Amino acid sequence: MSGERPLRIRAVTEEDLPHIVRLDAKAFPADPYPFFVLRQLLTAFPEFLLVVEDGEKDLRGYVLATPPHDAQSWILSLGITPELRRQGLGRELMTRILGHLRAKGTHSVWLSVEPGNDSAVALYRSLGFVPEPRGPRPDYFGPGEHRLLMSLAL
Repeated sequence: MSGERPLRIRAVTEEDLPHIVRLDAKAFPADPYPFFVLRQLLTAFPEFLLVVEDGEKDLRGYVLATPPHDAQSWILSLGITPELRRQGLGRELMTRILGHLRAKGTHSVWLSVEPGNDSAVALYRSLGFVPEPRGPRPDYFGPGEHRLLMSLAL
């Protein structure tokens, strides 16, 4: 991982919540999670939320997954601040969370991605995720919100 300050991946803490809210708004300016959703996700899945911090405790990325249910988990979000994209942080976060999910008994992992997000689709493919054969699902997250579902066998 590169950057001017040392970057470190670590487990989330309660004190990270306001920083995650700001990070999510930077990573997804058109459609960030509402504060209350991030609050509930952090409370429900703290063991499945990893963050990237710089040497000054600013958060630069995060990945959020669900615990396994019937040996299946979902990646709910992977967010990296725009200035640090394409530097391997997303791959490192995904590798770490996939290892954690495997250790917790997950056998398959699913995620959804905007079909036009070529860099994210390429990252997920490079990690072994396979798109659902029927292609993008129209209106998956509501009118005009199409998503490509991808899965990975662990």
